[in-house]
Amino acid sequence: MIKAFFVAGTDTDVGKTVASRAILHAAGKANIQIAGFKPVASGSKITEAGVRNSDALYLQEASVVPLTYDEVNPYAFEEPISPHLAAELEQRTIDFGVLSQGLAELQQKADMVLVEGAGGWRVPVSHEDCLSSWVKQEKLPVVLVVGVKLGCLSHAMLTAEAIEHDGLEVVGWVANRINPGTEHYAEIIQMLEQKLPGKKLGEIPYMPGIKKRNLADYIDLTPLGLAVEA
Repeated sequence: MIKAFFVAGTDTDVGKTVASRAILHAAGKANIQIAGFKPVASGSKITEAGVRNSDALYLQEASVVPLTYDEVNPYAFEEPISPHLAAELEQRTIDFGVLSQGLAELQQKADMVLVEGAGGWRVPVSHEDCLSSWVKQEKLPVVLVVGVKLGCLSHAMLTAEAIEHDGLEVVGWVANRINPGTEHYAEIIQMLEQKLPGKKLGEIPYMPGIKKRNLADYIDLTPLGLAVEA
């Protein structure tokens, strides 16, 4: 059975791409043919090759299965704002059919597809709908990324509640230490372990240049039901 997971964040800038790369690296280390998918991305740059988003490029690089940029990121917007506003500025519409087709095509190429979201769980993609509606439509199990900082406990629990209210399963979560100065880190992790559904896949420490590092050793794929080769 081909599997796909959706990586959701408790907010923007909590480390969804860092956690996604870590999972991609861990799957690669376990010889799992995995593909990264960033359906919608804002805050992109115009290059000679076209509009490119740095997070999507990181996923493309970390994917075990060779992919073109357009396969990884069908919707790239220039402005670093909410996708619904970015799409409006460019007079474009984010079509769920395009996202579903992209996912299906990757599922034909890979044993597993890791789908990274944009912003938080309820990020709008139009004035009428949110990206979470597409995740619900596709019935994707969710991996929650918690950016460990002051206030993250409430954000994490509220996001998990919203995901479950939408009828989806939080199959695991990743703690990403985005603020090295956060006090009582161990106690925060302990509370997350008690309150969040799903098992902890790992804790990613704060480190410079983290998006360029191999993070395989920080992730345990077992809670995702993935076979890990010795």
